[in-house]
Amino acid sequence: MNVSPFHDGETIRQQRNLTHSQKRNNNNTREGVLVNNFIKENELGLNNTKDTYIISDHVPMPQELYDDNKIVDKKLLPLSVIALGVMSSVAVLTAFVSHSAKVATNIAKEKWLPAVTRNVNLNKETYQVIYQMVQNPNRKTFIAGAGVLALSAMAFMGKTFFDGYKDIWIKRKEADIQKNLQENLIEVETQSFSGKMQIIRSMLSKYTSDFEKYLVPQEKNPPQNFGRRSFAGITFTSENDKNKKHSGFGNILLGIGTFAGIVALGYLSIKNLAKSKIHLQNYLHDTQEGIKTLVQNSTEATKDIDKHNLEHLFLAAEAEENFVREQINKLKWGTQAEKDDFIKTIISKINMSAAKVNPNIGGDGTPKPAFNSFVDDYRAFFYNWLLDTANPQFKQLFLGITGITAVSYGGKLAGDALKEVQVKKINAETELNLQKRLVSTELRNFKAKKDSAIAPLVMEFYKQVDSGTKSKEELKTMAENILFEIKNGPPFVYS
Repeated sequence: MNVSPFHDGETIRQQRNLTHSQKRNNNNTREGVLVNNFIKENELGLNNTKDTYIISDHVPMPQELYDDNKIVDKKLLPLSVIALGVMSSVAVLTAFVSHSAKVATNIAKEKWLPAVTRNVNLNKETYQVIYQMVQNPNRKTFIAGAGVLALSAMAFMGKTFFDGYKDIWIKRKEADIQKNLQENLIEVETQSFSGKMQIIRSMLSKYTSDFEKYLVPQEKNPPQNFGRRSFAGITFTSENDKNKKHSGFGNILLGIGTFAGIVALGYLSIKNLAKSKIHLQNYLHDTQEGIKTLVQNSTEATKDIDKHNLEHLFLAAEAEENFVREQINKLKWGTQAEKDDFIKTIISKINMSAAKVNPNIGGDGTPKPAFNSFVDDYRAFFYNWLLDTANPQFKQLFLGITGITAVSYGGKLAGDALKEVQVKKINAETELNLQKRLVSTELRNFKAKKDSAIAPLVMEFYKQVDSGTKSKEELKTMAENILFEIKNGPPFVYS
């Protein structure tokens, strides 16, 4: 059941004791209050609300709201490109293999690449031990192999233990460093917090003083067009322009210097190539003169030495075929058939594209796997000692080299641990210094955002001041809400 505001208990009690004229006056007063608070407010519209929230008459939506950036789904395109690219590479590779086979059938024999033995290097002592146990299974290899494997296990476990100890020690030091950093950052964060609060107090003081010029009656010359200024924040136009000019001039100088350097280095390179060509010609001329002198002084007694030296000199100078024939035919030893064979050998080696590697290093050229052992490992000396325990030098070698290895590893471990801790300390100091330097940046950022949030409201206030359509009370409401926005609006002090 709806209860009329004129028939509540308190009103009925009051009405019972009033005269007719008092009742009429009381009812008229109530009607006026209701009309002023509801009916007339509706007639006035939202002017008070607009003043309270500093609502402008027309504020367009941002243009970005209507931008429609459609995303094209290209997720499958990279997969297709990769698949086609891989298959294209396979096709190109097979075509290359086919072409290589065709080329090999038409090439001269002396141009063929030599066969290569596939060398399997047993560079780890454990691999070498297993190979010896498989290749030559006897008592010594088994004892030596078992000893090396046991030593490897001991070294591995020792290394694991000390590596773990190093990591634990570094972690504890890192925890101490981080705690000290956080303790020091309290002061930095306090500076940032107090700076933001000071910015807010400064802005409140400034705008309060500005607004009072329009709200408090002035004796003479009230401020005119006070709002005609920028609220975009602090700018450094003159300094920035100066820096831009310097930067542009510096870039021009850098470009000119780079170009000049390229030209100079290119000229120097060409000059060096020309000099090297002269030096090469002098070297070839000197080699040819040496060949001629050697041929003139050759005798039957120096035949073998002369053949070796001449072969080396002809190959070094890459002598032409006519020069080779001319000089070898002048030799004072051997028959013509022997000279012809020597000429044929020299010309064949000069024309040969590749030579066989030394069999002591690369095998005899048979395309079969060959096993070699080039071990640089302290356990190799332990293996040698176990093979021949009667040799005291093997024992001394093992103890000495193992001791050096252990000391070197321990020193490296300690050095790395100290280095990491020092790096973490320096990094923490750098982080602290960075955070201290960033306080001013954070405060400028906070101030710029505050200005950007308040600027439209202040501009609207000054716009209403210039228009003269608002009363002092309405302007006071707008000013109070702007100050409220400065104090409590974004960006927030704690963000």
